[in-house]
Amino acid sequence: MIEQRTVPVIAAPMAGGISTPELTATVSGMGGFGFLAAGYLTEEALNGQIARARELTAEPFGVNLFVPGHRRNIELAAYRSRVQAQAQHYGVEPGTAHWDDDLYQAKVELVIAQRIPVVSFTFGCPESSTVERLHSVGAEVVATVTTPSEARQAAESGVDLLCVQGSEAGGHRAVFDDDEATRAGGELIGLLGALRLISAEVELPLIAAGGIVTGADVAAVLASGAVAAQLGTAFMITDEAGTAAAQRAEIAEGTRATEFTRAFSGRPARGLVNRFMRENGPHAPAAYPQLHHLTKPVRVAAGKAGDPEAMSLWAGQTYSQAAARPAAELVQDLVDGARRAFDSGRGKLP
Repeated sequence: MIEQRTVPVIAAPMAGGISTPELTATVSGMGGFGFLAAGYLTEEALNGQIARARELTAEPFGVNLFVPGHRRNIELAAYRSRVQAQAQHYGVEPGTAHWDDDLYQAKVELVIAQRIPVVSFTFGCPESSTVERLHSVGAEVVATVTTPSEARQAAESGVDLLCVQGSEAGGHRAVFDDDEATRAGGELIGLLGALRLISAEVELPLIAAGGIVTGADVAAVLASGAVAAQLGTAFMITDEAGTAAAQRAEIAEGTRATEFTRAFSGRPARGLVNRFMRENGPHAPAAYPQLHHLTKPVRVAAGKAGDPEAMSLWAGQTYSQAAARPAAELVQDLVDGARRAFDSGRGKLP
């Protein structure tokens, strides 16, 4: 399905309201491929987004699901005290730090019932039985990986494609097992290196993700063997995305550094450095999704106030190169830019 699209450009699934049916439908309508992000949505809300996307386009699109981690009992009193102090500034209380599975099984059943043509997974490897059930209704299955070992595990589960997430990527890292001893949750491999290492280990089509903003970037990953380029940050500031105004403004300004942090969710993610990240990042335990629920009221209140200093400003390393525009214009610019990069012969040997 993805390999057959006329435009090798994918709009990454971005949870938390950034991915919208309008964005998804526009990218698929341009010959690329759009994803809806099921993360944090109820089953009913996801079903509504699927219905809306189908109203907007007859082209295929996908849905991304969060694979739940293991339930763990973690002492969070000290971190809650830190968040409490931040919450008071916005006149709210911290959320209840609890574990949940993001309604994983219910959403699996929904995408099967709705016969979604491409279903992708992140934060872990889908079970072989789930992959088989998706195959039984004609769906392609994508697993998001960051290392060759994750790629081998995903291939053994029977998935059809791998989305290779380089360390440049914004938002949450897709690591299967969050290594608490490292800030980024595990080994960091840049996108081109990851494509090279993973293609040597498994014989599956690869989607490239991480730091891709321009048509030349698209050309680079296609030349490195990827079948498509998946972009998140670049689509985050398109007209159709649900990105908050304050985050759009910070991306447009392009002056903040990016770092990995667990401060907002308990899982390592790359975002723009702000006060909340600086003050709380060094103290944040590896506790996802407990910290996500704990900090949510603060993040929401900061967003409503237009204050970027306590928002989770997810963005990739090359975010300053992104430009706000309609999604259709972005897709066309990516195609034209990739074609120019290939036609220019840059890097050709004499």
